[in-house]
Amino acid sequence: MFEGVLFFPVTPFASEDSVDLPILADHVRRGVAAGAGGVFVACGTGEFHALGPEEFAAAVRTAVEVVGGRVPVFAGAGGVPTLARQYARAARDAGADGLLLMPPYLAQGPAAGLVGYVRQVAAATDLPLIVYQRGTARFDVPSALEVARMPQVVGFKDGLGDLDLMSRIVTAVRADERTGGGDFQFFNGMPTAEAFVPAYRAIGVELYSSAAFCFAPEVSLAFHRAVTGGDEAAAEALLSTFVRPLVALRDRVPGYAVALVKAGVRQSGLDVGGVRPPLVDPTAEDLAELARITAAGRALAARLAAGSGESGSAESGSAPAPAAEAAR
Repeated sequence: MFEGVLFFPVTPFASEDSVDLPILADHVRRGVAAGAGGVFVACGTGEFHALGPEEFAAAVRTAVEVVGGRVPVFAGAGGVPTLARQYARAARDAGADGLLLMPPYLAQGPAAGLVGYVRQVAAATDLPLIVYQRGTARFDVPSALEVARMPQVVGFKDGLGDLDLMSRIVTAVRADERTGGGDFQFFNGMPTAEAFVPAYRAIGVELYSSAAFCFAPEVSLAFHRAVTGGDEAAAEALLSTFVRPLVALRDRVPGYAVALVKAGVRQSGLDVGGVRPPLVDPTAEDLAELARITAAGRALAARLAAGSGESGSAESGSAPAPAAEAAR
């Protein structure tokens, strides 16, 4: 179903109670033109937690219209079961191709309860589901197998980083013919996922969420080419120059995994506004550091492209032309 770099657009806000749909459309259009393999709208990077049902539906509908069937569009869903089912139906009605089912926030139940949660949401829509393991949602091998056997569940995304657990889940699911076996898809969903790509690829998980693609698609694509092409030197150079400094900056403040991405989009010229509480926007000092990290990453990506004879254009993932000022 998916291949390549997966794009998780930010949700632009025109005000504290308004989504800027034209800016969202531009953001999605640029991401698809840059070469995204799929669009995940109104998910974690898109501040799903801060969107009301009407805002969510409008954002999904906008993404679906812009993409026009060129790549799959999946939408977020999650939270309390009643709302999760409402978001699932809204995504279906807006034309989404599937759902990324995020955790039931705050409440922490046993694995059997998580299975029941997935089952309830699946019953509310005929869309395929990717189940997201992170935060309060932690599956064990038997419960992961149980949800993977549900006909609507087509993928499992990990944001915990427990590679031993994830390796056992991958092995069990792929060996079970009732899950679809090799057709079942696994995703590395760690914050700044590129930092974990080598480890996840070692256990057979090749797909990942690239938040950096939102604001530096040429860097994200250069890294993807390096890891899929076996160019370990280029991958390590990008990790050292761009990814690890970005991770260090991200770790300074809770919520920066989203706020920095949105700020990076603003710095690239698209006015997506700031984040909604309880997240906070980066300080001036951190914004300056983000700009330095992004510039270094872009310069390295350009050198790598020149060395391989590639041309840089907006269509192949170069930075978007400046527009206004903004963020996520």
